[in-house]
Amino acid sequence: MNKILLTLLLISCPLAIHAADTSSSLKPILAGKHRSSEHKNRDQYRHPHQTLDFFDVKDNMTVVEIWPGDGWYTEILAPYLKEHGKLYTAHFAADAKEPRFQKSLQAFTSKLHDQPKIYGNVELTTLQPPDALQIAPDSSADRVLTFRNVHNWMKADQAPEVFKAMFRALKSGGILGVVEHRHSSLKPQDSHALSGYVSEDYVIALARNAGFEFLAKSEINANSKDTKDYPEGVWTLPPALRLKDKDRKKYLAIGESDRMTLKFVKP
Repeated sequence: MNKILLTLLLISCPLAIHAADTSSSLKPILAGKHRSSEHKNRDQYRHPHQTLDFFDVKDNMTVVEIWPGDGWYTEILAPYLKEHGKLYTAHFAADAKEPRFQKSLQAFTSKLHDQPKIYGNVELTTLQPPDALQIAPDSSADRVLTFRNVHNWMKADQAPEVFKAMFRALKSGGILGVVEHRHSSLKPQDSHALSGYVSEDYVIALARNAGFEFLAKSEINANSKDTKDYPEGVWTLPPALRLKDKDRKKYLAIGESDRMTLKFVKP
C-alpha cells in the first residue's frame, strides 16, 4: 500500500522530483575545479545554490545573465545549462567608452575561449545602453538574472531602459531575478545610488514600470551586520575593501553586503 501511495505522489508532483535533481546537479558544479578557491569562498555570502533555487532555474531553460563581470555566476550557470538549456551572457560592448568595460569584456571572453568544454555553448550578447539592448531574442528567455547591477544602471541614468530590455527578452510567464545591495528603508534613496545601495521599493518600482509583476522576495542573501554607512559606500566591505588595511578586520568581520533577492514575472 505504501508503495502505491508513493508512486501516486511521485506522479502527481513532478516538480518536486525536478527540484531534487536540480539540487544534486548543482553540488558538483559548485565544487568543480573550474572554480577558483577565491570564488568558492564567496559562496557563503552569495548563496548560489539557494538563490538559483529561489529563482526556480532549471537545467533545460533559456537563461540570460546580465553583466556577468568576471563570470562568477557564469561558472555555475554554463555547466548547469550546457546539456539541455541555453545561456546568454549580456556583457559590455567591445567599443565601450570606459576602458574598464573593455578590459572586463576581454577577460570574460578569454575565460570562455580558454575552457570550451565548460563555456562552449555560451552565447555572448551585448548590453550597453542606450544603443545595444538586444540581450537575447525577444520573448525567448525563461529567466533573466542580474546580480548587483541595478546601482550601476542608476548611476548612469540607464535603469528604465535596461529593465525594459529584460522585459522584452523574457517569455510571457518568464521570471526576472534580481540580487542587489539593499539600502536602508529609513533613509531616502539617492536616484544615482552613489553608495551602491538601492532600496527594495525602488527596484520594485523600476520593474513594475517596465511591465513586470512582483512575485516574491527572499532573505537568502541578507546580512544584518551591514550598517550601510561607510566612507566608501558598499565598496568599503569585501570583496572590494577600498580602505585597504584601514579597519580591515572590522569590515572582514561584517562580510559582504546585505542584499535583497527579488523575483518578478512577465505577465
